[in-house]
Amino acid sequence: MTNEKNNNHQQRQQKVKEKVDARVAQAQQVKGIFQVITGNGKGKSTSGFGVVARCVGHGKKAAVCQFIKGTWACGERNLLQNAGVEFAVMNTGFTWDTQNKDADTEAAQATWQESKRMLNDESIDLVLLDELTYMVTYGYIDLNEVVMALNARPAMQSVIITGRAAHRTLIELADTVSEVRNVKHAFDSGVKALEGFDY
Repeated sequence: MTNEKNNNHQQRQQKVKEKVDARVAQAQQVKGIFQVITGNGKGKSTSGFGVVARCVGHGKKAAVCQFIKGTWACGERNLLQNAGVEFAVMNTGFTWDTQNKDADTEAAQATWQESKRMLNDESIDLVLLDELTYMVTYGYIDLNEVVMALNARPAMQSVIITGRAAHRTLIELADTVSEVRNVKHAFDSGVKALEGFDY
């Protein structure tokens, strides 16, 4: 009976392998990838930073523009700056704290100029535009300008945009879209954000 189970398992896995190998053989286009990580769940920025760490771990160059959370302590920034990752940080914090549209727009535009510079730099393999979706939603940064910068970037440069409510134009343009769904969150039960885990 054990041999029969092993044989059945081996046959099933061989079929899976053949399907995977066929898909790998078909994927021959080589280019930079544009990914959107959106949704209401926790972990969008964390996922983006994970790819930045992966990029740097392979000896490649990455850069990050942080919108929204710039005034918070950021463990990822502490670590990755020491690994040579350039950061441009909006430094105004959450828009519901500042409550000043003009100041927020000016800060967003200044950070966006840094983003455009990074998106134009062939030496940068990966650009993370963390929380950019909010800037588009609030009208601080023009969607068409974002699309133009993405389309004009170097062919081998990858880009990740994170944040809730990604505009449908960005979703359509992206090669990969991940939606993070909130099933349960400690904060909803009154648990305070924890340094080293939440930020």
